[in-house]
Amino acid sequence: MTKIFEDKIIWITGASSGIGEALVYALVQEGAIVIASSRNVAELERVKSNCTTPDHCHVVPLDLEKIDTFATITTAIIEKHKRIDYLINNGGISQRSKVAETPLDIDRKVMEVNFFGTIALTKTVLPCMLEQGGGYIAATTSIAGKFGFPLRSAYAASKHALCGFFEVLRLEYYQQNINVSLIIPGRVRTNISFNAIDKNGKAHGQMDQGQENGISPQKAARQIIKGLARKKREINVGGIELLMLYFKRFVPALHYKIAKNIKDK
Repeated sequence: MTKIFEDKIIWITGASSGIGEALVYALVQEGAIVIASSRNVAELERVKSNCTTPDHCHVVPLDLEKIDTFATITTAIIEKHKRIDYLINNGGISQRSKVAETPLDIDRKVMEVNFFGTIALTKTVLPCMLEQGGGYIAATTSIAGKFGFPLRSAYAASKHALCGFFEVLRLEYYQQNINVSLIIPGRVRTNISFNAIDKNGKAHGQMDQGQENGISPQKAARQIIKGLARKKREINVGGIELLMLYFKRFVPALHYKIAKNIKDK
């Protein structure tokens, strides 16, 4: 166990499954006090019960679409734990539908959850961190926040927006000891494609082939924790698909040729 996260108060959204769930287990094992949030209280309680030290996991329900609840929830956490050392913005939804078939209300929903919900929570927690003398804010974006993929227009847009917002946050507050990391997952074997919404707002209900062949959430959590410990500005998470980030930058023609032929449904 490292000592970096021991006794730190770490708030994780999207903590009831996938990467968020794996982060809860790993950080509790590192000795952290974890605030686990999502909409699904039953799943959060399951996660808590599976922790090596359940007393170090505190279930706090939170819906990223209910921004008006954030101040009350944050105040309650501060009153109980006195501080928030890390905020890991991991909650969100994905989307699977072509641009012309996607109603604007689906684009708005994805933006409300992934972008506005995330930055609203960040803006609620940031003053507390400034008052306590510093803190660490991370946001899970995606490689889709670096370049687009077919069937993910709203999702990619929301993740691009997060990249821009958190890069500015880092520049504005580094002198006040606010560390900021962008977590950039590639293919991780989670239920994100199952739960992605289609053009009708219903669950996609399928595991993307790329997702199925991705790394485990546990391995993703280890990569993220390693990046946080090193205070990396960008934490790339995944396997060979991360080469696309370099192709986009250095060999854009090759990148485009590969990206336009992605067939995940």
